[in-house]
Amino acid sequence: MHRDIKPFFTDNYSVRDKKPLKEIEILIEHLSPDSKILQTNVRDSLSYSADKEKNCFLLHSGSVMLHRKVDGMVLNSESAPYVFGISTQYTDPDYLFIRIHEHSQVSVLPVEQANQIISACNLWRSLAQLLIYTATRVYDHCAKICALSSYEIICYQLYELMYEPEDVRNNITVASYVMNRTFLSRSTIMKILAQLKAGGYIGMEKGILKTINRIPSRY
Repeated sequence: MHRDIKPFFTDNYSVRDKKPLKEIEILIEHLSPDSKILQTNVRDSLSYSADKEKNCFLLHSGSVMLHRKVDGMVLNSESAPYVFGISTQYTDPDYLFIRIHEHSQVSVLPVEQANQIISACNLWRSLAQLLIYTATRVYDHCAKICALSSYEIICYQLYELMYEPEDVRNNITVASYVMNRTFLSRSTIMKILAQLKAGGYIGMEKGILKTINRIPSRY
């Protein structure tokens, strides 16, 4: 018997809905004049370091995915506006990379320069709000994929997918989305998706998620 996961998914939505848009936009406004616009295409990869210098990326429009380099697993996805690189400046720059998820506008500047601008312009409140949101997203993600059943993990990923921009949802199958973000086998994923679809709890067309209709806490 599975735990009641309705509040579990409600909490998931509240995290994204509390994204500090105003504070992130303030950071981008101050950092943009010193950043360089990148020419990017869908599925391009961005490295957190170049010539031993760590980078800070400003996501002006579109969405990107954060991957673990060792196995390519998707750890997170984020839509504009957002600032990448400040919260990871003390980690190994070769551990993670960013991949363009849809047509996006991205600019880059050195992390050290971003730190100097934040200090000079007294943007500590905006930075704190960004870091709190980032830490909460990471904690929320880890808490909901650890020690859960396969069914619950898949249900969580279904709601995550439904929250993605429409262009993203329409260009990736549910099975691929879940496989890229979990260690579940394709057969397990397909079996549970088939059960949810047969029960009318989700709507899919050619493997693309279209609707979610109150997924039950057990099956």
